[in-house]
Amino acid sequence: MKQYAAIKAKHPGALLLFRVGDFYETFGEDAVSASKVLDIALAKRGNGAASETALAGFPYHALDTYLPKLVRAGYRVAVCDQLEDPKTVKGIVKRGVTELVTPGVVFNDNVLERRQNNFLASLFIGKEWGIAFLDISTGEFYCAQG
Repeated sequence: MKQYAAIKAKHPGALLLFRVGDFYETFGEDAVSASKVLDIALAKRGNGAASETALAGFPYHALDTYLPKLVRAGYRVAVCDQLEDPKTVKGIVKRGVTELVTPGVVFNDNVLERRQNNFLASLFIGKEWGIAFLDISTGEFYCAQG
């Protein structure tokens, strides 16, 4: 849990999906939130009542099903993967956040609404001005200056 706590501390405000073997696990308040949004079981993990923490998880291959639900519910999600093969490592497997997905900036095709435009925009105002729009659903790009 020390490794989890260290990674979670680097991403405050994000719901952390922590890869453990063949599952993405969530702990504590993240587990409570994930279980409600994803309609998955909420369990407890620990060595006795004093050290118990909430736990909820799902199989890693279901990430494309569950990640969009969390993002559409308004959560900022940090996906933490195993960076080493557990079969070749003695001790704790190295892990790190490989993707940070937010409702405002999402490029994952499974999260984007395919039947809606998904725009990014930038505006510059100075002596001159510039504006740019990108629809990341279609790849269309528009810009103007003056």
